[in-house]
Amino acid sequence: MTQGTEPAALPPHLAQEYAAARDNGCVGTRLLSEDDRCRVWTIVLAPGDRIGFHTHVLDYFWTAVTAGRARSHYGDGRVAEVDYRAGDIQHLSFGPGESMTHDLANIGDTELIFTTVEFLDSANPPLALPAAVRAEATRRAA
Repeated sequence: MTQGTEPAALPPHLAQEYAAARDNGCVGTRLLSEDDRCRVWTIVLAPGDRIGFHTHVLDYFWTAVTAGRARSHYGDGRVAEVDYRAGDIQHLSFGPGESMTHDLANIGDTELIFTTVEFLDSANPPLALPAAVRAEATRRAA
């Protein structure tokens, strides 16, 4: 995984979306599974697709299923562009009251897929998920 980061101000439309996403716990494009210990998400982004701002409050790890290139915006104005290799993985932890809000856009020319696993026994309580998101995962598990 190679990464470049540069500071910049969020454009007004992104700043507005960022402010509205502080309680958005949908950290993937689809919740695959949830039990008492963890939530398992997938992110599938075609070239040019983007998952909007979402907030991480739980300890988690992600792994890149496919190689690709992505761009993320952060609330402090940082813009990170990252080249991922299939199999790249990163673990992140958050102390009480800590969080991270960002978006993710596929700026490459191939489909970009991640798996993310959140741990529900983290220092922070999980953010609420829309009932429809949870219901879809429940239907798949049945």
